[in-house]
Amino acid sequence: MSEKRDNFIRLAEGRVTRAIDSIRVIGNLSNRSNYEYTAEDSKRIIDALQTEINALKVQFMPRPTSNKGFKLRK
Repeated sequence: MSEKRDNFIRLAEGRVTRAIDSIRVIGNLSNRSNYEYTAEDSKRIIDALQTEINALKVQFMPRPTSNKGFKLRK
């Protein structure tokens, strides 16, 4: 395996694991025995996380490349 691939795997595993752990900790805030929150509070948390997930998806999408250059006429 290439060094770049090894680095990607090593970093991805650690970072994704930490992100999942953080999301689970945020989920602990849903315990109404310990915390008081509104539906709007939970919606804002979920929306913020979803926005970041959507941005992440875009970053991993392949970018179109064109070797044709730019022309106004065919």
